Amino acid sequence: MEQNHSPVWLVTGCSTGFGRHIASHLLENGYRVVVTARKTEQVQDLARRGTALVLELDVADPVQARAAIKAAEEAFGGIDVLVNNAGIGYFAAVEESDPAQVRKLFEVNFFGVANMIQAVLPGMRRRRRGFIVNLTSIGGLCGFPAVGYYCATKFAVEGLSESLRKEVEPLGIKVLTVQPSAFRTDWASSSRETQEPIADYDATAGAARRAYHESVGRQAGDPARAAAALVKAVEASKPPRRLLLGNEAYEAATARLDELREEFTRWEATTRGADFPEATTQRAH
Repeated sequence: MEQNHSPVWLVTGCSTGFGRHIASHLLENGYRVVVTARKTEQVQDLARRGTALVLELDVADPVQARAAIKAAEEAFGGIDVLVNNAGIGYFAAVEESDPAQVRKLFEVNFFGVANMIQAVLPGMRRRRRGFIVNLTSIGGLCGFPAVGYYCATKFAVEGLSESLRKEVEPLGIKVLTVQPSAFRTDWASSSRETQEPIADYDATAGAARRAYHESVGRQAGDPARAAAALVKAVEASKPPRRLLLGNEAYEAATARLDELREEFTRWEATTRGADFPEATTQRAH
């Protein structure tokens, strides 16, 4: 490999969408990049843009995850930033959802992230430094019709990331979750959907599915700008732990915060009343 001392980034799911834009931005700005994809022929053009190592990787396979991390460490000496970007979508109301498709969602979107984290942590712990970036979604903070199980996978990654952060920050390893709203990628057009829609959900999940399809090519988010924003966040002197991307993400997330605070406050007395009374607690001691 060409010798340089720039940070080493490993990005999953580089064939299309965010992964391709992130890898391209990094390579064009002189970073060393491990470009991974299930089909490496789709990312060969990226390899010609800078110092890149192209690896075949299905994140749902823990053996491939470990092999990719090993190959990257052998080539570059270590991984500074892991970007867990690979993911798939599925459009269906919860009741309409095919169990096989749901399991596949979790295998890629959740267990794929977990596989990469498990594989990269030993090296980061040895070096006492590293950065793990998990791309979730605004659907990891807010639920939406037609993507209930997709949101469930993203909520799961958010929860895993919260716990992971508390475990690894004392070891010099940072964890960032990134929540994009709708961006101009092929996610909506490539996502599978229910083949057995239920009429009762046509006004909710059905309308949402149609809106997703109609939005293709017209989404507000610019994935190239998102890639630059992500790198800026990682390299900040005080990087965020969570990064919203897109106006829609900001509006949805802050509205959700307001909703949660209002409801928690309204039910505060009931919530606090669920503990043992102090006198009872004292007698128990």
